Amino acid sequence: MAFNKYKRRLRIKKGIRNKISGTSEKPRLSVFKSNKGIYAQIIDDTKGHTLLSASSRELGETKNSIDVSKSVGSKLAEKAKAGGIEQVVFDRNGYLYHGKVKALAEGAREGGLKF
Repeated sequence: MAFNKYKRRLRIKKGIRNKISGTSEKPRLSVFKSNKGIYAQIIDDTKGHTLLSASSRELGETKNSIDVSKSVGSKLAEKAKAGGIEQVVFDRNGYLYHGKVKALAEGAREGGLKF
């Protein structure tokens, strides 16, 4: 079951990545979830560089909850504002837009990122 779930996420991820791409003006905000944390990166796909990143580990959080995800999103938005990035393309990375992924997106929006 778990392997099929993983393969399904990879298949969906591939379809999403074929449709969206980040540029230097509007980079891609990519989300990754693990059992212990949540990670977000802002990526310029034309150059292939990660511009900014934030994670629950960086915040020193030991729990992986919706509140932590929201604070990771707001921290990433704060870093993006300091770096001069205001608009991004959201890449949910094959995960459902629900729970922790949705909380991270809402935190980033509340922090001032537009997508």
